[in-house]
Amino acid sequence: MPYRGQIKNGVVAPDQPFPWPEGTEVTVEPVEPARRTTIADRFREVIGSVTDLPSDMAKNHDHYIHGTPKQ
Repeated sequence: MPYRGQIKNGVVAPDQPFPWPEGTEVTVEPVEPARRTTIADRFREVIGSVTDLPSDMAKNHDHYIHGTPKQ
């Protein structure tokens, strides 16, 4: 059964106590951290796909989308 923990000050600190006696030889393997998905990752295939937007779209997106006065 695997046990989880973290390295703290160079020592393995288990999330729960080990059931083995002091001095038991063990093998420790790191767990690959889950990669966080960013908004850019989720929309990567559509980013830059619209090419006919006004040059001031970023600054005045509320004007173009909602009709508010331009800035």
